[in-house]
Amino acid sequence: MHKSLSARLLILTILFVMLAEVMIFLPSVARYRISWLEERLGAAHLAILTLDAAPDAMVSEALQDQLLSFVGVRSIAVRRADARLVLLNDMPPEVDASYDLAEESPLEMIHEALRALWSDGDAVIRVVGPSPKTMPGEPEATIEIVLDEAPLCEAILGFAGRIFVLSLLISIVTAGLVFWVLRWQFVHPMRRLTRHLVRFREAPDEARRIIQPSARADELGVAERELAAMQTALHETLTQRRHLAALGTAVAKIQHDLRGILSSALVVSDRLEASADPEVRRVTPTLIDSIDRAVKLCSQTLDYVGRDQPLRAPSLVSLAPLIDEIGMGLRKGVILDNKVAAEAVMLADRDQLHRILNNLLRNAAEAGAQRITLSTAIPNEGPHDDQLCLVIHDNGPGLPWRARNKLFQPFEGSARAGGAGLGLAIARELALSNGGDLVLEETGETGTRFFLTLPMRPEE
Repeated sequence: MHKSLSARLLILTILFVMLAEVMIFLPSVARYRISWLEERLGAAHLAILTLDAAPDAMVSEALQDQLLSFVGVRSIAVRRADARLVLLNDMPPEVDASYDLAEESPLEMIHEALRALWSDGDAVIRVVGPSPKTMPGEPEATIEIVLDEAPLCEAILGFAGRIFVLSLLISIVTAGLVFWVLRWQFVHPMRRLTRHLVRFREAPDEARRIIQPSARADELGVAERELAAMQTALHETLTQRRHLAALGTAVAKIQHDLRGILSSALVVSDRLEASADPEVRRVTPTLIDSIDRAVKLCSQTLDYVGRDQPLRAPSLVSLAPLIDEIGMGLRKGVILDNKVAAEAVMLADRDQLHRILNNLLRNAAEAGAQRITLSTAIPNEGPHDDQLCLVIHDNGPGLPWRARNKLFQPFEGSARAGGAGLGLAIARELALSNGGDLVLEETGETGTRFFLTLPMRPEE
């Protein structure tokens, strides 16, 4: 229970209210001490007035004892500008401490009040202060009384007990009200958020577990709406991934049958090339090309969806021989201008680098480029000064606008009709996995230029 937010909130509220009460208690008990002593000074002044009315300022010993007992002091003295009157017992006691109320600072008042609160009350004190009972027109008088400290200590202790009980009641009531408001306004909404987070984590693919935000306009309302948006986006992403996983499974299941069908079609196409009908021989190459494109489309789809990549085996690969090897597979009429130096190397998995370059060169050739130029450059600034940049530049018609924004997104970045949009997506993914990158530098009527950046040596 003590670890919950509600319990901590209740405990902290009570402590803070009690702290505020303590800050109020200290000046209150100091003021009570001063008031108690001023009452004694006022009563002593009234007792002295009997001396003014008595002949020769003298009263009987019995009346003197009654006056001192009424005031609750051992002796009384008053100083005026014209005289000093004294009302005391025969044996004035020895004084343990003296206090001048007119000269005490606030801190001294608090200190003396706390000292009296914890004192045993055995001391005899002398208190001096202006009389609070001076009438208008009467000369100012300074009262001096000698009294036992025990009644003062008892009075302060009783006052402190009453204040403590009252403070405790105020703290409990205030803490309860503040706790109820905060619990209703903050704790309950936070528990609701937490509960929905736990429920959504248990089954994020269920749309009914997405939180329904309230109409609150404060920060908690914003948090609920943002959480709902995040859960909705995550649910849609998981749904899309589940669909893609199902697609990969379905494609993998039909792979064998589809390739068998296409193989049979290729066998029939080969026989058609030997047909005596000239029209059949004329359309047969087109049929074979169509079947080859279908096989390639299936292979690319299988390669991207549900593929099981082996571990990379990076090594220093010589670029020039690899480029010449890939260029031998380009269609006729495409000129491959290999300007890469014989000593140029890149650190990558050779098979994956072969696939990257093969995708780039074949895409350029299929887009209509007649010349493809490859060269190298070494970045001279930035974080890639230990990498080699391979520039692939073709003189094709450039990429259309619809393909540039989603060029590296699978199934969406195809630049020609009938394409799967996977070649460049796979190429860039392989480049990133080998510690480099593939970016489109420029494209237009004069051609297209890609930058392939990969490390030249292993990391230290």
